[in-house]
Amino acid sequence: MDKKRNSVEFKITGRYALFSDPVTRVGGEKFSYQVPTYQAIKGILESVYWKPTLIWYIDVVRVMKKIQTESKGIKPIKMSGGNDLSYYTYLRDVEYQVLAHFEWNEHREELTDDRNEHKHHNIARRSINKGGRRDIFLGTRECQGYVEECVFGEGVGFYDQYGELDFGVMFHGYDYPDETGEDELVVRLWRAKMKDGIIEFPAPKDCDPSMRRFIRKMTAKEFENNHNFTLIDNDLSVADLVKEN
Repeated sequence: MDKKRNSVEFKITGRYALFSDPVTRVGGEKFSYQVPTYQAIKGILESVYWKPTLIWYIDVVRVMKKIQTESKGIKPIKMSGGNDLSYYTYLRDVEYQVLAHFEWNEHREELTDDRNEHKHHNIARRSINKGGRRDIFLGTRECQGYVEECVFGEGVGFYDQYGELDFGVMFHGYDYPDETGEDELVVRLWRAKMKDGIIEFPAPKDCDPSMRRFIRKMTAKEFENNHNFTLIDNDLSVADLVKEN
């Protein structure tokens, strides 16, 4: 794999994960994608270490264990009071290796003096070694995860000689105004494929323009003040955003 000078390598594990398909969220049910989304892994890495000076880019994810699902009956709280009954389908016993790197956020010119690559790279690696600065969640809050150092590509994975799997069109991530300089929130989709357990994510700028969807107008200031966009809640869906609008 192409490792950059400021690349970080780490392993994510957890008993359960739920990387929601936004289409399944409208009726209150949740159904996990078979593999993690770019935005979910980015959110995990931002929980490990994040500064507005930089933007994390997820290069490659390696699926180490067999993809398994498990359904559970959940009683979420209804807006009108009381509890409802929903069935959530989780991924069970997950493990991923991640290779990522960071680049400077060119839209934060006031932080130019903080652009010390050596400093931020060392802090990020120490944060990974300590398991992250914030709690790690695999897609949603009830799925606790754990981060630790690893060497990307080492060890035996279940899908090492499996060939190619096509997961169809999946959610990739969000274009946030503080990262793009545009006063709008846009969702990115992509056609996900895995070859021998390896998922190579395209950079946000390289995603197909025809598979981007405008959600609503939003300024960088609104993004910072909106408590719905927390670093640890990676399960915010397109359906949620449409309902907000």
